[in-house]
Amino acid sequence: MIHAVFKYQFLQNALLSGILASIVCGIIGVVIVEKKLVMMSGGIAHNSYGGVGLGYLLGFEPIVGAFLFSVAAAFGIGVLERKGSRTDVLIGLFWSLGMALGILFIGIMPGYPPDLSSYLFGSILSVTRANLLLMACLTAVVTIVVAVLYQDWKAYLFDTEFAAILGVKTAFLKYLLLVLIAMSVVVLIRVVGIVLVLALMTAPAATAALLTDRLGTRMLYAVGFGAFFCVFGLWISYETNIASGASIVILSVLCYTALYLAVRIKERAGRGASGNKSM
Repeated sequence: MIHAVFKYQFLQNALLSGILASIVCGIIGVVIVEKKLVMMSGGIAHNSYGGVGLGYLLGFEPIVGAFLFSVAAAFGIGVLERKGSRTDVLIGLFWSLGMALGILFIGIMPGYPPDLSSYLFGSILSVTRANLLLMACLTAVVTIVVAVLYQDWKAYLFDTEFAAILGVKTAFLKYLLLVLIAMSVVVLIRVVGIVLVLALMTAPAATAALLTDRLGTRMLYAVGFGAFFCVFGLWISYETNIASGASIVILSVLCYTALYLAVRIKERAGRGASGNKSM
């Protein structure tokens, strides 16, 4: 595959998109896991399907429609949640609404319906230059925003109420986080798809959390794990001719499980050794 990367443009696009995806899922994934917003991320991701369907219906780039729907869902969930609506209900409603609208828009299209499997399950090998440019812009925005407000993020993740006492605008950070999640979803859609985006959002961050508690270090580790999952998963997909999104997600889950078991075995061995010494 190494020689093929230098030969084929689509493999170069796939490799670059995987690296961009790893940066996003590494940075935002840590925040999502720490704030227990995994299912909310899933709701925003699945709502984007409505934007994909609208893009096909009206004739513009479906990934742009996914971006608009994701941001709208992020703001909608944030506003209604602050007004007292139950978060789990909002997630379920927005999750279902986006999927239903996507089905509706595709259904009323004239002619044969398009194949949406690449948006649902990912197709990293079909990433275009336009997709890559949008992904690069969104990744840059996510990275810059997190870097500029890094200290505020640390306080917000540690204790929201304490951060508010310190003068941190927690409400602003909550809305901003939801928008960043929406941007991250759009970056990941072409890599693993709407259905599988939740795994890549959480697996690198969860794997990194097994190794360190420091926020900055965890983000760096998560980016590294994400890059490994995307690049090695792409290689597996290319060599075995299986779906790229599935290979990336399966690899990420297997690696997390293996590391989790290794850490637990090491902890038990350490407790056993200390118990023997005390006797």
